[in-house]
Amino acid sequence: MFWLCAFAFLAGFVDSVVGGGGLIQLPALLLFLPPEQAAAVPAVLGTNKLSSICGTGMALAQYARRIPIPWQSMLPAAVTAFVLSFLGARTVSIVSPAILKPLVLVLLVAVAICTFVQTNFGRLHAPRFTARHEIWVGLLIGAVIGFYDGFFGPGTGSFLIFTFIGLLGFDFLTATASAKVINFATNLSAVGYFAATDRILYAYAVPMGICNLFGSILGARMAIWKGNRFVRWFFLAVVSVLILRYGWDVIFP
Repeated sequence: MFWLCAFAFLAGFVDSVVGGGGLIQLPALLLFLPPEQAAAVPAVLGTNKLSSICGTGMALAQYARRIPIPWQSMLPAAVTAFVLSFLGARTVSIVSPAILKPLVLVLLVAVAICTFVQTNFGRLHAPRFTARHEIWVGLLIGAVIGFYDGFFGPGTGSFLIFTFIGLLGFDFLTATASAKVINFATNLSAVGYFAATDRILYAYAVPMGICNLFGSILGARMAIWKGNRFVRWFFLAVVSVLILRYGWDVIFP
């Protein structure tokens, strides 16, 4: 329990800044849970989601108080992501998500290169669309990323941040804060599904959720204090880890 809570705290910190907390928390669950419980993969995923949503919700509250979030476009996007995340989760029973790994690897490499080469990427907040058009673009982003999160998941936060900067013209902090709105919706959809099917280990999920929450408080405050430059380099670090992880999976399946 000590190690599960420690890794949950670290996952909350990382996830609140640029996403990617699942890279830390999910392997920790598989490693430190009793073997018979770690073997029940759906219960592990449900436990991970309940713990994660605690941190995501707290991070969203932290950002909302200090960073202007474009709610008029993010709330409709969140609703779309909520619905499509559930549909994505249902699709897993038909198509194996493993087929996405090579594509995800290519996309992550492209994201890393674009962010590294464009030194001004995400530095300035300069929205490209009117409020009306931003709503429609947000709906499209919510649908695509929401389905991806339900179907496969890893890298969702990074893809959201990159998309909000690249398509909508947000800076890193606004993109990160806005990503939390979508993340919370997709996590809520997943938690609802896992809770309804009794696939959450509450004895572990609750203390991990509390630690994840405190980690997210520290991470969000650090991001707001340090600003866009800190978030950009943290983003590149997390994307690099994702590339190494999925590069390994593709080369040595």
